[in-house]
Amino acid sequence: MGIYEELQARGLIAQVTDEEEIRELVNNGKAVFYIGFDPTADSLHVGHFMALCLMKRLQEAGNKPIALIGGGTGYIGDPSGRTDMRSMMTPEQIQHNCDCFKKQMSKFIDFSEGKALMVNNADWLLDLNYIELLREVGPHFSVNRMLTAECYKQRMERGLSFLEFNYMIMQAYDFYALFQKYGCNLQFGGDDQWSNMLAGTELIRRKLGKDAGAMTITLLLNSEGKKMGKTQSGAVWLDPEKTSPFEFYQYWRNVADADVLKCIRMLTFLPLEEIDKMDSWEGAQLNTAKEILAYELTKLVHGEEEAAKAQESARALFSKGNAAEMPTTELTENDFADGNIDILTMLVKAGLVPSKSEARRAVQQGGTSVDGEKVTDIKALFAKDAFTGEGLILKKGKKNFHRLILK
Repeated sequence: MGIYEELQARGLIAQVTDEEEIRELVNNGKAVFYIGFDPTADSLHVGHFMALCLMKRLQEAGNKPIALIGGGTGYIGDPSGRTDMRSMMTPEQIQHNCDCFKKQMSKFIDFSEGKALMVNNADWLLDLNYIELLREVGPHFSVNRMLTAECYKQRMERGLSFLEFNYMIMQAYDFYALFQKYGCNLQFGGDDQWSNMLAGTELIRRKLGKDAGAMTITLLLNSEGKKMGKTQSGAVWLDPEKTSPFEFYQYWRNVADADVLKCIRMLTFLPLEEIDKMDSWEGAQLNTAKEILAYELTKLVHGEEEAAKAQESARALFSKGNAAEMPTTELTENDFADGNIDILTMLVKAGLVPSKSEARRAVQQGGTSVDGEKVTDIKALFAKDAFTGEGLILKKGKKNFHRLILK
């Protein structure tokens, strides 16, 4: 099985420009490909995780990755998947975030001996002369066609700024520049980037008369169609200072039964034959699958030692002995409003606090966690489905544990 067929079997491929050409390139190690990362924060997060894993897989198959840091496009902001405009960052913030990205990416990608490149599009975008750019690329973009792109249509309802309207042109120019500078013949990205990626292949064809390819990877969505990688307290970061290895482990340990095997297939590097055997797993076996998923991904991001520590801590928390001894409260349907229950109600129901005002204070002081993940938002909601099976473990302070299950 070639790497292209493996990506297909793992459910990673969404759209491609020319399947036979891309299959030939990646299976024979001839792809010089790039994925872009805009430095909107000082850490990568789970949303970037699949892209990093894809780069690792393709590099191990002999292809050459280019990690493009958006030091230039970061000045504008990608409107894809947004209902509002991104906040403007200072040059210093952008540079700091770029530096943080480089350190994290090195855990996934081997940058030694020319095996991969890390480049910053600020190197060419910030030097562009506006009039020259208009003359060079302006004639090759149809405004009518641009407005049909999904990333723009979503923003048109709320108002699309001219600043953001230029993002597609900037991304297309990136591919054009990388094609000329480094022989980059493929771009990969999330499926929500398809329109921007096609713009790049079209610009290369129109300006240079040559072909370049694009492939999008499936977005990481849960069984309800929502993007994965968010918790009650925000994004799941790859930086251990922002999301601890234990919290990272717990996020994956707590994925829904319907999502665990899909995540193992798409995100881990376990052999497909091994994963195929898990397809028939059900009941308690799915908890084993969740442990495998959590361990493998924590090992990838934080190393084997931290993964083992996180697993040991989680098992101690959820061991049968502890669960049997742990005080348990059964919730009923009446405890939920629109299928959710808030953290303050949970603390009161569990008897960990006498009132909601005390519960509010406990949350605001940072002494409350659910399944090992700290909760600091007093309005945090938890879905009814999370309380089935083993339920959720509520913790206040260092020693007060309580289990909540759905009757």
